Amino acid sequence: MKEMSKIAVSLIGVFATVGSAFAAGSSPDYSALTAAIDFSAVNTAVLAAGGLLMGVYVVIKGVKTIIRMVKGG
Repeated sequence: MKEMSKIAVSLIGVFATVGSAFAAGSSPDYSALTAAIDFSAVNTAVLAAGGLLMGVYVVIKGVKTIIRMVKGG
């Protein structure tokens, strides 16, 4: 059991060293890739889908309210 804990401690040390080495490096520059993409069409599509779903939920809520009124509950 002590052998396994020694291995675990050494693995934690290795992972901490590797993680800090990656964190110390400079981050890659993706500005050339992101500048070439236009997200305006995607934003419009997402907002349209959200509006459509909101309309469906409003209709469902209205139908449930009317059914509740008719039932008298």
